[in-house]
Amino acid sequence: MKRSPHRKFNREPIQRKALYKALATALIDNGRIQTTQAKAKSLSSFADRLVNRAKKGDLASRRLLLTHVGKVAVDKLMKDIGPRFKERNGGYTRVIRMGRRTSDGSPMALIEFTS
Repeated sequence: MKRSPHRKFNREPIQRKALYKALATALIDNGRIQTTQAKAKSLSSFADRLVNRAKKGDLASRRLLLTHVGKVAVDKLMKDIGPRFKERNGGYTRVIRMGRRTSDGSPMALIEFTS
């Protein structure tokens, strides 16, 4: 049986895209967010691709980023986060496990940009 290339989170593709957009925007705005471990792992690769694109710094990259996150987040990616990782080749985010949520026992994690 073949594995899916990404986590589906029991959502339709449009809902999944909105989830990633919301999580990535929150991560870019705040620098770190707390979410479930599965969402944090998926968001890590998604955010790394966004930072990779922001490092280029050209107009085409800006327009491609606008399709994935909002305008304010794109501005912060292009001005602050992209140049910060200019010399780094990957691994822009880190996922730290935090234990289980008390309400339903879901494994929680903290995702943040590396320094």
